[in-house]
Amino acid sequence: MENRKSNYDVTRDRVEGEFLKYDQYKMIEKFHLDHDADYIFLRFLSCDYRVNRRTGRVERLDAAGPVHAGFNEVLTIFDVLCESKPDCRLSGAFVRVNDLDGITKTAYLGGNLFDGSAKAFTHRTEALRAACEKLGGLPGNVGDVSYQIPMFDFFPVMVQFWDADDEFDAVLKIMWDRRTLDFMRYETTYYAAGRLLELLEELMNEAG
Repeated sequence: MENRKSNYDVTRDRVEGEFLKYDQYKMIEKFHLDHDADYIFLRFLSCDYRVNRRTGRVERLDAAGPVHAGFNEVLTIFDVLCESKPDCRLSGAFVRVNDLDGITKTAYLGGNLFDGSAKAFTHRTEALRAACEKLGGLPGNVGDVSYQIPMFDFFPVMVQFWDADDEFDAVLKIMWDRRTLDFMRYETTYYAAGRLLELLEELMNEAG
């Protein structure tokens, strides 16, 4: 029986095809990306990726070989490369996602989407620190675990975690540069955060 693609994979493939409509030389120059005649190369969450310049296919360059990147990876990478503002720049100040410059009440998605990861991180602070450091994180001084992690070489995010105790559940925050919407759309922050948390959990589980 033939395997059917998920809706996520269908959307990923469609977005990859639309990449070809954009000026690749502008994004290469804007973000100082390595490239050759066949591929554009970049790093996302400390992993190496390549974008096929003729098809738009995004591949993560794992040790075992190229792997077709997933929905969260592709949509985050392409939103930044293709849709970021021409003069995008960082403010250096980190805030919660609903306090970003340019957010309106109608854009607010609400809810705590990170409860599942907060539970997965509970009483595993050492493993979480090690995973953040594997992603190139620089330690901070907020909460029980705090790291500034390079999402892209030119764009950091902040992970802050307070472990659970007898009175309170664990709390997990992802903090964004105040000018994040210069780089990506509001909705894309959730794709990016999803990939970050997925990767942290993978690294923690690998460590045992």
